[in-house]
Amino acid sequence: MQASGPNASAEFTTFMRAYQDMVFSTAARLAGNDAQAEDIAQDVFVKAYENFSHLRQSPAAGGWLKTVATNLCLNYLTRHRKRWRLFSELAADSDDGQSAGPEPEFEVPDTLLAALSDQERRLIIDDALRQLPDHQRMPLVLYHFEDFSYQEIAAQLHASLPKIKTDIRRARAALLAMLEPRDIQP
Repeated sequence: MQASGPNASAEFTTFMRAYQDMVFSTAARLAGNDAQAEDIAQDVFVKAYENFSHLRQSPAAGGWLKTVATNLCLNYLTRHRKRWRLFSELAADSDDGQSAGPEPEFEVPDTLLAALSDQERRLIIDDALRQLPDHQRMPLVLYHFEDFSYQEIAAQLHASLPKIKTDIRRARAALLAMLEPRDIQP
């Protein structure tokens, strides 16, 4: 049940003001990014608004908010890490011990784009992704940006698991070849 009416709205505003610093500081410590912490705090209070009938008189409301903030941060960090760790598996062999694509000639740090803002990184990656062939771009995007497992991608694209792994590996190698010449410096 949601809060409704002018009294409930004013009561929720008072509730939110009482806890906003705690929620934001929890999110900022975990996310390490104030802009992301603001987004997470907003999501926490949306959930609080949806559950306000239970939270309004609860002595455990602060703990509930802190738990929701922590869980949302952990979800964000898990997705964010997976999303930008495109090259971490590039040098690994496939399950059958065969190399699935060309090996890079240098060590590939997952920090290749770390010096850039999220927006800059997103623009560069989006541009590079558009240059990949469909059979490589689709599984790579599903894996890194949509959180699909290899098995889910294979089922969705009606392809074998080894083909999906190979296509993702080749897509990573192709992306690396596109991104490395940019000579991105911190």
